[in-house]
Amino acid sequence: MSAQDWQGKRVTVAGLGVSGIPAARVLHGLGAVVTVVNDGDDERSRTQAAELEAEGITVRLGDGATLPAGTELIVTAPGWKPDKPLFLAAAEAGIEVWGDVELAWRLRGRDGRKAAPWLTVTGTNGKTTTVRMLASILQAAGLRTAAVGNIGVSLLDAVLGDETYDVLAVELSSYQLHWAPSLRAHSAAVLNLAPDHLDWHGSMEAYAADKGRIYAGNTVACVYNAADKATEDLVREADVEEGCRAIGFTLGTPGPSQLGVVEGLLVDRAFVDNRQKQAQELAEVADVNPPAPHNIANALAAAALARAFGVAPAAVRDGLRNFRPDPHRIEHVADVAGVSYIDDSKATNTHAAEASLAAYDPIVWIAGGLAKGASFDELVEKSAKRLRAVVLIGADRALIREALARHAPEVPVVDLDRTDTGAMSAVVREAARLARPGDTVLLAPACASMDMFANYNKRGEAFADAVRALAAERA
Repeated sequence: MSAQDWQGKRVTVAGLGVSGIPAARVLHGLGAVVTVVNDGDDERSRTQAAELEAEGITVRLGDGATLPAGTELIVTAPGWKPDKPLFLAAAEAGIEVWGDVELAWRLRGRDGRKAAPWLTVTGTNGKTTTVRMLASILQAAGLRTAAVGNIGVSLLDAVLGDETYDVLAVELSSYQLHWAPSLRAHSAAVLNLAPDHLDWHGSMEAYAADKGRIYAGNTVACVYNAADKATEDLVREADVEEGCRAIGFTLGTPGPSQLGVVEGLLVDRAFVDNRQKQAQELAEVADVNPPAPHNIANALAAAALARAFGVAPAAVRDGLRNFRPDPHRIEHVADVAGVSYIDDSKATNTHAAEASLAAYDPIVWIAGGLAKGASFDELVEKSAKRLRAVVLIGADRALIREALARHAPEVPVVDLDRTDTGAMSAVVREAARLARPGDTVLLAPACASMDMFANYNKRGEAFADAVRALAAERA
């Protein structure tokens, strides 16, 4: 759409917040007549509304269900469910619904500037780490880049800001992909697929289909997880540009058109002259921080996307060496009395917790919180042999306790009947009592945090504080 096309166009923005507010301001700046609708009407929303209204943007609080008269386009925050009355009314009226990612995609390259290609990543777990690894590799190659999207950095800011980029490393959630029908990436990766957000999508099939949208129209590479057939199936189903290749990654020895691991090395048999007989060393496993199996998989996916963009092997190695993981992602907090304490508060679902538990042995596992409808039988059954003991917290801890009784009845369990934020100190003390030298105390809750904490960051911080207090006592 040209700048003239936006003049006077009546656009409804659904939702305030990290995506809605920038979208409203961008659209208003383009000359659109913008109305923001928002379900909430709390003090924070009223403050945000007042700021937007002072700029000439109409805001309706407490009513996100009614379609404003004359609406020609809806731009929605990604978390708004597709079955909301607002969207049903839009469908009946033949009005398009875009997300902020779709808006950014449509606006890239405006004002004559070069539109940077997008290297995109989705998956149930590992997205943020992989995107940040990818950005580190691209930077090591001397490219102007940024890690943007669901990572918490607005894509609109990236495509419309003063900075110019050679390429963007883009994290996309299933919500964002649902509302991005015309997105066409240079190359894309789906890291893994496991049940998550099914209350939003309605079924596993719908969730997978939205994840699979990331491959639509790819021009160079569709990167999939060779250990997760569902991701390969999405590649097979994708409608891509002629010449686009399927590139797998594996923790084992790679076949042709794959990246994998051979004798402690990350190697490439995809982007080489003779992939039937040749392999290119990219980095050592020890260059991955931390070198847990699922994190090595993240590194291979990032390397595959970077190689698809033409990055040299040395930049892959240097980028992985330079990378530092975000807090609360298998983060080593301290060693106390021969026991290692690991904070993986970001493991908010069973799939993430399974990957975390697979990285250590033996483990005193700290788990629990809001289950979000999850079942824990498969997780416990797969991890039972690694468990020294378990400390349970949170509103839905009984679900994990019942799974432990079925699949690991010999494992000692402490069920801490507290949901106040101060409970974490007691949790760590119980874990320390149960652990032996050489063990790992692992916070990998397999649940969301909001029953006790504002978010997983606060939960991880409480754990780390309690561990450091324990270390100070025993110093």
